[in-house]
Amino acid sequence: MRQIVTLVADRTAFSLTPALIARVREAIAGGTPDMLSPGEAVDIPCDAAPSRTILLAALDGAPVDAIVAPAEGRRKRLLIADMDSTIVTSETLDEIAAYAGLKDQIAAITMQSMNGEIDFSEALRRRVAMLKGLSLDALAKTWARTELTDGAAELVATMRANGAVTALVSGGFTYFTSRVAARVGFDQHRANVLLDDGVALTGEVGEPILDRDAKLAELCELAAMNGLAMAETLATGDGANDLAMLREAGLGIAFRAKPIVAAEARAQVNHAGLRALLFAQGYRATEIVAA
Repeated sequence: MRQIVTLVADRTAFSLTPALIARVREAIAGGTPDMLSPGEAVDIPCDAAPSRTILLAALDGAPVDAIVAPAEGRRKRLLIADMDSTIVTSETLDEIAAYAGLKDQIAAITMQSMNGEIDFSEALRRRVAMLKGLSLDALAKTWARTELTDGAAELVATMRANGAVTALVSGGFTYFTSRVAARVGFDQHRANVLLDDGVALTGEVGEPILDRDAKLAELCELAAMNGLAMAETLATGDGANDLAMLREAGLGIAFRAKPIVAAEARAQVNHAGLRALLFAQGYRATEIVAA
């Protein structure tokens, strides 16, 4: 069979049942299910990629993700991941803004940018300018409150253990990507530089700004540097500035994506954590590296 439909449930809130698996299998004319993690993830092989409409109808509202991918070449050798609202649960710039009393205003601009309603670079400059004079203490306080998304460390540790290159590529700031990369174990990181005078933010960001084109370029450059075909790459993110790399990667997975991304992404994870990206590559729970 040429395609695999991987069903993944949020292990903390829902369990895959034999009845639900059978219903999806029947809807897609699938083969024998292969349980990757009891109650959490299962592969169902099929001859042709089913439509999202068919899968959603078969799931009948169950909080389960269905990821479709070719059966061949499932395990990827390069991971590029967005940071904010993907590897970490928050939008770090919005959280910094809270210390200036501007979280709501800046979060509104962030949402417009992530939905593709305004240019990413323009939105970033506007938001950073609003923070001019904010003490650098706000960065440390924001970092102290930043939380990893469930499964982030396992995703990176497992892929690295199996020979993959991992990169954190963010439209956010190096202050945070350097710390997240160190905590999670990414091989490298790239992001924008938030400028300061040693005491407070200057209201400026280093140029050129890392935007959607830069994320795509990083994907292509890292694949070329490591001698990889694009089919061997995996990209994940949630916002409009991630769309280009999600389209180009061998497997692009939108993670709890904004509407514009959800409308276009081939594969999506809306319920489970980042372990889902391992199951989508055919990893079993027993192969996941604890982190």
